[in-house]
Amino acid sequence: MRKAALPWNDLQEAMSNAVYIFGASGHAKVIIEILKSHQRTIAGIFDDNPNVKNLWEYPVTQLASAKADDCFIVAIGNNRIREKVVARLGAAFSTAFHPSSNISPTAQLGIGTVVMAGASINADARIGAHCIINTNASVDHDCVVEDFVHISPNAALCGNVKVGRGAHVGAGAVILPGITIGEWAVVGAGAVVTKPVPAETVVAGNPARIK
Repeated sequence: MRKAALPWNDLQEAMSNAVYIFGASGHAKVIIEILKSHQRTIAGIFDDNPNVKNLWEYPVTQLASAKADDCFIVAIGNNRIREKVVARLGAAFSTAFHPSSNISPTAQLGIGTVVMAGASINADARIGAHCIINTNASVDHDCVVEDFVHISPNAALCGNVKVGRGAHVGAGAVILPGITIGEWAVVGAGAVVTKPVPAETVVAGNPARIK
């Protein structure tokens, strides 16, 4: 867990108004709408694909370099690619939280993390940097979610769950209390996880088993 994680109220105050987005995809559309709901400015959108010219009314260009004080959100759902882009940019990063999300004042969240509509993050949960807490996901009390994790729509982490760096919890999955998900593991959509998941493995089913 990065020490840069901040209490929710402090993180709100630290959010920059003007934000650059890296990644011109459907995920970026969701982030744009969240930023606009807070009257924040989309300063520019970048993507490595030269064939992508526009996203809605916004022009999309390739990025030659970023300034250290430019403020970015990396709008890429793939955890490994998001990690590589963050390392490459060498810029400042911002956060985005949908107004309908429910975030405990005792929760801590890392920079670059995005929280989508209807998501809940409960008491004393700690969310790392550059995570995605997707639509209607639930992160219960005392959970620890490390950097570059993606908690997919409608997934539920019960209390005291730990999710290692880069892991992906699929849509509608349920992680029972106290379970640890290893780094870069993948939990399949709809899985019910009743036992610890080793790093770099894929589990699916009810109960979840290694594939």
